[in-house]
Amino acid sequence: MSGSIRKIFLKLRKDERGATLVEYGVALLVAIIAGGTFLTSLASETNSNYTDATTAAATR
Repeated sequence: MSGSIRKIFLKLRKDERGATLVEYGVALLVAIIAGGTFLTSLASETNSNYTDATTAAATR
């Protein structure tokens, strides 16, 4: 019984499909964080531009 369990663990240890999945998950997480940071910055800049335009239009 313990010999067959050992064989299963050795087989799983050599299988790299799970490692590849983890690598893709980490890459996706990094892309989401970078994209979210970029979009947050872009939204802040756009809001600032609209505020400046509204203020300039109101003073005329």
